Amino acid sequence: MVMACRIINKRRHMGLQQLSSFAGTGRTFLGPLKSSKFIIDAECHESVLISSTVRLLESLDLTSAVGQLLNEAVQAQNNTYKTGTSTLLFLVGAWSSAAEECLHLGVPISLVVSVMSEGLNSCIEEVVSLQVPVHNVFDHIDSTKTFSGLETFSVSLCPFLQIPSDTGLQKEHDLKDVASPSLTIYDLSGIPVKSSKLLRPQAEVEADKNKVQNPQTLKNSLLTGNHYRKSVLIHSRHFNRTDNNQWINKQDGFLEQHGAAPPNTYRCNDFVELEMGLSHGDQSSMKLVDEAVRLQYQNASMQQGNCTMPFRFDISRIFTCRVPGVPETFSCACPGFITVVSISNTTLIKELQNQPNRIILIEGDLTENYRHLGFNKATNINTLLESMKVQQDSSEELWTNYVLQILIKFNVNLILVQGNVSEHLIEKCIHSKRLVLGSVHSSVMQAFAEASGAVQVTYVTQVNENCVGNGVSVTFWRSIPSDVIDSINIITIVIKTEGINLVTVVLTSPVTAQMQSKEDRFWTCAYRLYYALKEQKVFLGGGAVEFLCLSHLQILAEQSLSKRNHVCSGWLHNTSSWLASSLALYRSTVLKCLANGWHKYLSALIYNTANCSSEFEASTVIQQHLQNATDSGSPSSYILNEYGKLNSGIFNSGISNKLEQIPRIYDVVIPKTEAWRRALDLVLLVLQTDSEIITGLGHTQLNSQETEGFLFL
Repeated sequence: MVMACRIINKRRHMGLQQLSSFAGTGRTFLGPLKSSKFIIDAECHESVLISSTVRLLESLDLTSAVGQLLNEAVQAQNNTYKTGTSTLLFLVGAWSSAAEECLHLGVPISLVVSVMSEGLNSCIEEVVSLQVPVHNVFDHIDSTKTFSGLETFSVSLCPFLQIPSDTGLQKEHDLKDVASPSLTIYDLSGIPVKSSKLLRPQAEVEADKNKVQNPQTLKNSLLTGNHYRKSVLIHSRHFNRTDNNQWINKQDGFLEQHGAAPPNTYRCNDFVELEMGLSHGDQSSMKLVDEAVRLQYQNASMQQGNCTMPFRFDISRIFTCRVPGVPETFSCACPGFITVVSISNTTLIKELQNQPNRIILIEGDLTENYRHLGFNKATNINTLLESMKVQQDSSEELWTNYVLQILIKFNVNLILVQGNVSEHLIEKCIHSKRLVLGSVHSSVMQAFAEASGAVQVTYVTQVNENCVGNGVSVTFWRSIPSDVIDSINIITIVIKTEGINLVTVVLTSPVTAQMQSKEDRFWTCAYRLYYALKEQKVFLGGGAVEFLCLSHLQILAEQSLSKRNHVCSGWLHNTSSWLASSLALYRSTVLKCLANGWHKYLSALIYNTANCSSEFEASTVIQQHLQNATDSGSPSSYILNEYGKLNSGIFNSGISNKLEQIPRIYDVVIPKTEAWRRALDLVLLVLQTDSEIITGLGHTQLNSQETEGFLFL
């Protein structure tokens, strides 16, 4: 799909304008009420329904350098966390506009890079106060209520997605919307970590997640002209950052801010409460995640027996199987490996399901020409004698017969292959009542190796009796109406063995175009829960952390402006004072522009939740809350106190007054701040790259005639 054109002003920064243009296509993906998009292929006229940033960018024309950088950042976020991409895309657009505005106001690029980076770092440190510990959520999982038991409870919105009662904007129908059980907020979260690179490896995130700046030192550097970090573009994708300051850790592992008001105490010890808080309105997907986790927990309990080792949610042993054309009520989580095969295998499956099967596991391809690299002969060399043979079996036929002999010798009925499989071999195996499945994930192979006793081999010639696993069952998944099976032309089978640590979530939908979106939403919920359990902490969600960032930056900007006014009183007598006042003025401007990005984010979030009829109205709501937070003297305490008054009726009139029935909204910690960092790193990378190209050593050698028509980036 080719994106609609947007007018680009060649007198302003080209790269930043392109980033804003790309980012504008995904603003409707923010929040729980996403507006899906139909993507239509111009060539084959097929369509697919998408509701995620990743699928959107896959469909756009991203051949430009800026487009490819954006796609790289989004793919890195998605490949690592499976969440946070909508936040990343929106902030790329908002902060591109902010950086462009700074340039328009004459702020030097080096100062834009320095202050924006330090401003974001200060925000990440400030929101530590909104972290909620997650402990012992599995202690009572057997006796606790199930996830489906909460579907009828009221789910409250974050106070900062509500319309304050004193603005005159709240209406009766809005209150009904707030009480809707399906309406929650949509945000993704992260943890304070330090890195400057656009594409950060997971190991680096893990190593750095407890290394952050001292907030007071960072705040002082933002408010004075004595220090600002210089970022020099030394590589095509990354730029240097230096940072030696650290937080002081408390005994419980959380970070302590000096001078901050003591926050209210929040803890999450209930598994279902955690799931509800992380579902962000997508209860159907989180319900499937809940089923998968409980199956893993039951299997782990059976395997451990009297052992008291703590349970860990292993997301690498969760898989999905898409079955289009089947009603959504068939969606569920089941133990074992579930996959779809051609309807032509029906007779074979009936033969295999009434007997214990022996299995072998092939790590590589199962084809005639798959050999060790040293044994692959040149493809452009033919032996004359071989080419003159008449009516003799081909080499593939000979190889196929040899493989069948091995399978018959060891009485193997089931072959799982990690790579590709010869179509000719598959047909031969079907005739001999043997099932071969290719492109099987490595974790599935490992799970069957552990449970059946099979040993994975690279080549079929390595198979011996010790490599064969036993006790594997093959059955049909569920009884699906015959007319449905005929229409989709596939059957779904279950392959499992006793004690296998493997869960497959079957995703069904009568609308084929919805399948990709349904799978994406499931993995988003699964990874939110995974990171929450792994880090044992979550953020208070619903825009709370973004609101605190906005309030914090505005305070820093005002303090920086006051510092500038103080310096200005003596600038006529001292040249250095005049320079310091200029830096202070620029610093305030950059911080305000950065804060404006958060303001746009919250406005779009509130507008997308249908609480306000326009983004202007949403902006008014945010301004009211900002005033209240400023008047309170401590924005973080204001946020925590408002969360504590969810049952007071101030923001949630008409909602049940039983606080325990109002699940809080949570965001996982690592993905959110990583999305923030990637968004800003991308913006500053494009900003500096254009600067380096335009102001490089060779630019003065080009005359105006030569440079006419050049389009940087």
